[in-house]
Amino acid sequence: MDQGLCREVDPDLFFPENSYDSLVARRVCQGCDVKVPCLEYAMGRYVEGVWGGTTLAQRMRMKRAAHERLAS
Repeated sequence: MDQGLCREVDPDLFFPENSYDSLVARRVCQGCDVKVPCLEYAMGRYVEGVWGGTTLAQRMRMKRAAHERLAS
């Protein structure tokens, strides 16, 4: 996290109140060099907020889809 672009902006930006507000945080993540490791970190844990350019809801859908692929 100390190498991410997120260190340059207000941390509250990454804990939005709704999905529309998360667009700003996700845009910061788009150009970040550590986006992939950040997402991997969040996928391995239950963490609120925007991580690796994804919201918690998006990560939950990704986990569910991966679980379904493994189960079939």
